[in-house]
Amino acid sequence: MTTWRKILAWDERLLVGVSRWRRRWVTHFLRVMTHLGSGTSWTFIGVVLFFIGTPKTEFMAYRLAFGAGLGALTGQILKRLLKRARPNSRIHGFEAVVSNPDQFSFPSGHTIAAVAMAVAWAGINPGLSLLTGLFAGLIGFSRVYLGAHYPLDVLAGATLGLGVGVASRLIVPAL
Repeated sequence: MTTWRKILAWDERLLVGVSRWRRRWVTHFLRVMTHLGSGTSWTFIGVVLFFIGTPKTEFMAYRLAFGAGLGALTGQILKRLLKRARPNSRIHGFEAVVSNPDQFSFPSGHTIAAVAMAVAWAGINPGLSLLTGLFAGLIGFSRVYLGAHYPLDVLAGATLGLGVGVASRLIVPAL
């Protein structure tokens, strides 16, 4: 077995192992979290921040728009190039407990956006930095727990999100 196949087998075992931890209240909470990490939620947050109209909220809206936009574009391009099937399509008998937004798994777009926003908004406010970091971690974990992504999809999404967040900070400088 090649090293790559061993890594993918480990990735699958880890996903299946996490799915065994499912509890109804945790599943409900993580469904809410994963929904809050969707493109619709990011758009809503950006619009609200922009229309609040203070220099700080407009700045945050611009970083959000750039980060989420670049993250979505990057993630969708990679998904179409790499075409890794979702776990419920690939693992016999495995069931995701959330509907998938598309057929491809790698990388996790939800995680890209959440980490990008945590990085882009880091330092604006200590409480906000802690909240967005925690939120990004929960989004990433929710994608594996709910069966939408393999752990490596989330790891790749977090790595890309870090890069997108840094790019957002460089393109949209601080006030």
